[in-house]
Amino acid sequence: MAKVTRRNLLLAAAPIAAAPVLGKLAFEGDAAAADRTAHHAHHAAALGHAAMIGAGAPAVGGPHDLDALLHPPPALPYEPGRLREYTLTALDKEIEVAPGVFFPAWTYNGTVPGPVIRATEGDILRVRFANAGSHPHTIHFHGIHPTNMDGVFEIVDSGGQFIYEFEARPGGMHLYHCHSTPLKKHIHKGLYGAFIIDPKEPRAPAQELVMVMNGYDTDGDGENNLYTVNGRTFYYARYPIRVKRSELVRIYLANATEFDLVNSLHLHADFFRYQPTGTGDNWEYTDIVVQAQGQRGVLEIEFAQTGTFMFHAHQSEFTELGWMGFFDVVD
Repeated sequence: MAKVTRRNLLLAAAPIAAAPVLGKLAFEGDAAAADRTAHHAHHAAALGHAAMIGAGAPAVGGPHDLDALLHPPPALPYEPGRLREYTLTALDKEIEVAPGVFFPAWTYNGTVPGPVIRATEGDILRVRFANAGSHPHTIHFHGIHPTNMDGVFEIVDSGGQFIYEFEARPGGMHLYHCHSTPLKKHIHKGLYGAFIIDPKEPRAPAQELVMVMNGYDTDGDGENNLYTVNGRTFYYARYPIRVKRSELVRIYLANATEFDLVNSLHLHADFFRYQPTGTGDNWEYTDIVVQAQGQRGVLEIEFAQTGTFMFHAHQSEFTELGWMGFFDVVD
């Protein structure tokens, strides 16, 4: 069979809501390819009109499936020397990222992205890492810590364990991810997550949300053909995020997309404040944020009006391949 490219997918997309088309798959003329074809015959990617919303949006799962990834643990006030403990387990797991499209992921705790890790500046962060996957893995935390806790040389073989322990600093929005080689494969397969360190002086109370942007290469050719925020295509188009008018909304945004140089978020019909990395005093006022691989930041907004506000990647191709959603702003 001829390979169906990402370009072919886009050209085939009908200008109507939720038009399903075949996913991008490559088939070689050998026995292994035939086995893959049989195993993945049900796979399909979904594209559709940019305005699709609700039941018409091709998303997997129920309305609360991604709550643990969208809503971070609550911030705790500064307390010198407090211990914050987490357990992360690397697992090989096939996940459904779009209707009928399954991806053989490497995960932390079974999700892509992994769970949100949160601490306050000055906390002692202790992360117990167990590798139940089939390949050597690590955890590299962005931030400031001893080099023997950096996740570069502390390779954990399958069946092994390691404990990361360090003081959480500096305050801001950070990432954690695997640093085993080949690095691009370990990250792309799903081993990453949001790492929030709250400043000692607490931020203002807000409805807080976490959004981790990513892509999926389903045929292993080094080119993404699906894009999401928090791991599933069109999920927040099917289940818009409800927020309250005139109340502060804070979004922790990160880009974990491999194979593409940048990803972005564009909000329709309003502007927000953006603080790169969530540190310092520099705030931009904009409706588009562009992030390179590994970049992250904090967005804050009080919606002035009620209604349905679209958000999506401002690379139109990414939008049509899954990275879009809506805020439902209510009184």
